[in-house]
Amino acid sequence: MTEPSVSVENLSKRYRIGVLHHQYGTLRDRLAGMFRRREHDESETELWALRDISFDIPAGEALGLIGHNGAGKSTLLKILSRITEPTEGRAILRGRVASLLEVGTGFHPELTGRENIFLNGAILGMSRAEILRNFDAIVAFAEVERFLDTPVKRYSSGMYVRLAFAIAAHLTPEILLVDEVLAVGDIEFQRRCLGRMNEVARSGRTVVFVSHNLESIERLCTRAVLMRRGQVANVGPAHSVVAAYLSDRQGTAMFDLSAVADRAGTGRARVKGIEILAADGSRVMDTVSFGESFRVRIRYEAHERIVQPVIGVALLTPRNERVFITSTVDTGDSIDAIEGSGAFDCTIERPNLLPGQYHFEVWISDPQNRVDGFADHLRLVGILELVPGERFPGSVAALAGSDRGRILLASRWSRA
Repeated sequence: MTEPSVSVENLSKRYRIGVLHHQYGTLRDRLAGMFRRREHDESETELWALRDISFDIPAGEALGLIGHNGAGKSTLLKILSRITEPTEGRAILRGRVASLLEVGTGFHPELTGRENIFLNGAILGMSRAEILRNFDAIVAFAEVERFLDTPVKRYSSGMYVRLAFAIAAHLTPEILLVDEVLAVGDIEFQRRCLGRMNEVARSGRTVVFVSHNLESIERLCTRAVLMRRGQVANVGPAHSVVAAYLSDRQGTAMFDLSAVADRAGTGRARVKGIEILAADGSRVMDTVSFGESFRVRIRYEAHERIVQPVIGVALLTPRNERVFITSTVDTGDSIDAIEGSGAFDCTIERPNLLPGQYHFEVWISDPQNRVDGFADHLRLVGILELVPGERFPGSVAALAGSDRGRILLASRWSRA
């Protein structure tokens, strides 16, 4: 019997919360700490990001990992990539492994695009002959021919990410680990990323794909694993696991996001929570009626002063399709700087979205982040429950659950 390409056996990962203030001590403090017993205080707790995970992936299978933010998906991929070690259990990978976890790791800003292809390719395990063989394909995929001999510090964030993905995507591993690379770039770039991963999967190599884009999971993966609070909740055909995930969502009108681990950005600022309020801010809204204005309050904490940030919010379908987006740049509400704790309100006037469940995407930009531009970025968090209400046309109300798209536009018919 052929051995599986990936074997995960009773895998657990524990983190200690509340001891981060010890990590910048002097060497003398660290050495002294080795010889004295650690005294746990009330602020130190244990967090099991993974607990007793077990499953196998046959060679040549594309497996999707899905779950709520903080379910342990990225932690699992980091263990499989040998970035971090498990607390208990083991993961066995049979074959050459390539990871697309943090796109652009290993780039040197002073080097040109051409030089970084060779540098980053070597870091990712490619031989010089392999880099030369794939060089033209990498450049064509990234669409940076005109800027190939320009230092990447002058690249736009889009160019930077395209080149980084192109290098990693042209490795030829037996096992490819991918963590939410489709969250960056424009629609065309995302389409090409997915196409490239489809090519890898069809070639008989093993793909492990973490994504909030459930449509991409269903298209790319034959099987999926649903994770919940660090444990495997469901394993099976991708379409059935996705259906179980969608039916599993529950929420309230106030969402604490401070402990969410599945986020991107520099971390110089963090979105701490979001709330759904009445348009005048007078009360928390459990549901929002069709056509009723409402307010989204985004609470943040900036660990450093960030000059000219952009705050944004979007509404997503449960399948991660963006149906609405706005930011402080779009409305001309520029922000000089943020520092410390605070909140911003975004009032959405008379939404014409059809009734149903929606989720939020929220972000704070960071001008110092040249990779994706974010200080913090979260997708598919919280739940907005839109109900028909009095303004929803009675003739349409009975059809609200059918395939009518997401937006109701005013229209009328007449004989031509």
